[in-house]
Amino acid sequence: MHKRSCAFLMLAIGMVTLPLLAQQPCPKFSVAVGTDEDTLMLAINGADSPKEQLDALDKFAKDHADSKFMPCAIEYYTSVNLKLKDYDKAIEYGEKDLAANYQDLNLLLTLLRAYAASTKVSDTAFDAVNKVPDQVKAEIGTPSRPQKATDEEWAKIQKDAADLAKDSHDLAVWAFFQILPRVTDPAKTIQALDAFLKTYPEAEKDNATQLNTAYFQAYQRQSKLDKTVEYGDKVIASDPNNVVVGTTMGLIYAFYLPNPSVDKAAGYAQKALAAAQELKKPEGVDDAAFKQEQDNQLGIAHLVLGYSALMKAGKNAKMAPITDELKTASDLLGPSPALQGQALYYLAFAYEKQYPPNHPAAMGALNKAVTLPGPFQSQAQGLLAKVKAAAK
Repeated sequence: MHKRSCAFLMLAIGMVTLPLLAQQPCPKFSVAVGTDEDTLMLAINGADSPKEQLDALDKFAKDHADSKFMPCAIEYYTSVNLKLKDYDKAIEYGEKDLAANYQDLNLLLTLLRAYAASTKVSDTAFDAVNKVPDQVKAEIGTPSRPQKATDEEWAKIQKDAADLAKDSHDLAVWAFFQILPRVTDPAKTIQALDAFLKTYPEAEKDNATQLNTAYFQAYQRQSKLDKTVEYGDKVIASDPNNVVVGTTMGLIYAFYLPNPSVDKAAGYAQKALAAAQELKKPEGVDDAAFKQEQDNQLGIAHLVLGYSALMKAGKNAKMAPITDELKTASDLLGPSPALQGQALYYLAFAYEKQYPPNHPAAMGALNKAVTLPGPFQSQAQGLLAKVKAAAK
């Protein structure tokens, strides 16, 4: 009995039989003409809509639940539900195939497309990402030149193989970075990054900014400052104008390291300040939300610069530039009460450090700081009591 593959290749008589180098569903299955499986495939390929394809699959699954062809039917369910934008169903069917120890390149990439388009995350998604390179090797490998292939045909075979391998690689990497931000546990984020980097070592160079930013954020959430600084430096090396990482590094070097460095803090803050002033609103982002985030980053940069200058100020230093920095910071950081309280505390400290001390201005800053929740609230209360005593 004649058989046809699930892709239904049509070859003209007399033409060289060339391997099909395109993403195919069910490459492990062949279908005998006239069988129930053949009827299903004809219905799927002849359907006018994904809904009709789904109806054909439902009928086959109902009548032939024990068929050895069911893994292929399930793969088609995955693809059709992706077309219908029913991403949860696509994921459900794709994972069902993988759980039954069936996989092919089309299934892996379809499942990753569904995950990327959804809001879901799971270990299965990351496993699928890391299975893609080996599956590419298994299905594409290094093509052999057919005996009767012309030079032109052979060049096309090689190009198609290289293109499919690259496209598969790129989709898997793209999907990884779409799904990764949904992981809420920083330890699991680091685990996923480590496994990804082991499978895709070239990403250390090709996707340096994305990769290092993800490590930076995960270690920051774990409060592992040494690793946060390590990856923050890597991010800035590949993306010098990264405002958020720059301001965060400024804060870390100024306030949180066991051995702070106000010089390094100021260096990061100065670069971040310049970059923040040039930020362009991304398409689709609300104007007010963008302005608030820009002001927040500018405020952090001014806080770090003002604090760094304050810590280096000598007895006869001019305090006006320092108080100006800290006043600007406190004005910009309204949406971040803890940071605004910090800026106001150091602003009051600067007013008191100048000669003669400006007690009224210091008390004005501290009276607001004591109302703001955060780690500097109690410190502001203590300093306010001292300033009031000194002002008598």
